[in-house]
Parts: sequence; C-alpha cells; structure tokens
Amino acid sequence: MEDLHLRETPLARTELLKGHFLHVVRDTVRLPSGREATREFVVHPGAVMVIAFLDDGRVVLERQYRHPMRQVMIEFPAGKLDAAESSLACAQRELLEETGYSAREWAFAGQLAPTIAYSNEIIDIWFARNLSLGDRHLDEGEFLDVFTASPAELQNWCRNGEVIDCKTLVGALWLQNVLREDWVLDWCHDPPAHSLASRAG
Repeated sequence: MEDLHLRETPLARTELLKGHFLHVVRDTVRLPSGREATREFVVHPGAVMVIAFLDDGRVVLERQYRHPMRQVMIEFPAGKLDAAESSLACAQRELLEETGYSAREWAFAGQLAPTIAYSNEIIDIWFARNLSLGDRHLDEGEFLDVFTASPAELQNWCRNGEVIDCKTLVGALWLQNVLREDWVLDWCHDPPAHSLASRAG
C-alpha cells in the first residue's frame, strides 16, 4: 500500500538525555504537508521475550516490581539486547540468568513494537521447550520471583486485569494461537546462538 502521503522526513536530531538506561532524542522532521515539527522519543537497542514451556505444559513466568508502575507485575522473562548480541543469544542468556532454565529447542515467533508513539523498541518473541533447570544469575539490584502457571491460568489473569504488561499480553495471544495450532512455529533443536540473524525478520 502506498504510504508516501503519510511519511515524515528526518531533518536533524538533538540528544536530550543519555543515561545508564535511557537514550532520549528530539528529531526535527518535515511533515507530508511540507511544514516542520519535532518528535521526541526513546532510542532503544531492542529486546527479547521468552515463552518457555515445561514438559507438563505450564509456562515460566516472573513477578517483578516495576518502579514506574509502583507495583509488582506478572511477566514473561525478557531483557534488553547487549551490543552486537544476536536475538537468540539474548533470549538464551536472559532465560538462564533470570529463571535458571535453559532450553534445547527454540522457535522464533515474531516481533512486538510496544510503545510506537515514543520509542523505537522492538521485542523479539521466542518460544522455548525441553527445559532443564540450573542456577539463576540475576544482575546486581535485580529481584524477581520465578513461578509457573498453566496457559488457562495466564489467560484468566489477562482477562481479569492481573496481567497488564503489554509484552506478556501479546505473548499470551501468541501462546493461545500456538496451542490451538492456528499459528505454527519452526522449532530448532540445540541451535547455536549465532545461527540466526541478530534480528529475525
């Protein structure tokens, strides 16, 4: 579909904040009308989310306090890409570090853009199965509980508002469709972390 009448042309960029985690910029753009405007947004390196199955069909979840929300949130394991890190390597690392689980089978599902109005973040969605449990390696200052739930329990929490995290809601949608076999995954057995591009798609 032709979309040139909707596109904005970047003209200049000003850096507003370069913190430990956040990188905020202001772009000057030319609008389709020819006038200029500014767009402020967060520059993000990308992230992954992992939907990991146990042999009994339950999925691995976390409870973590999120300061901006001032509450403990239920989430799928997830994390930010390190510099030059592939998407799969990040998924494998985050699952192990946060939950202690490693997986022998992985499948790339798709991508999620959670905050398109003010960030360019893209989250890669991974499924993992054939899990084995080891030791967690949480980052300094990271505190979270790991637990498991049935897909039915997760769907109910999404419906009644106990789960409001965007990526986890999308993950629950993917999980539902995969379990119904409406959406088919291409599973890889023991894939090396460098076997897939740094960003699938």
